[in-house]
Amino acid sequence: MSQITLVSKDGSEQSLSREAADLSPVLRSMLSKPFIEEQQSKITLSEIKPDVLKKVVEYLEYCRQYQNAGEDEDVPEFEVPTEMSLELLLVADFLNI
Repeated sequence: MSQITLVSKDGSEQSLSREAADLSPVLRSMLSKPFIEEQQSKITLSEIKPDVLKKVVEYLEYCRQYQNAGEDEDVPEFEVPTEMSLELLLVADFLNI
């Protein structure tokens, strides 16, 4: 399973699986076309704060892990800090997730 690196506003990096990154149409597009991001497996998201980017990566990995869960399977709730809700909503809209 290949790894993708997302870089936040302050230059900190978060890694996630390619399968999780592909859940975002925006990230998938950047990684599937002949852009530098595809060649380096690194995407800079210069407007996203590091704590928000970390939560986005957690969410994408959560979705990847439970995407094929059956109705009878117990899927834990994904926790979102209230103070981060608005920023996460904006980033989710941008990434189309």
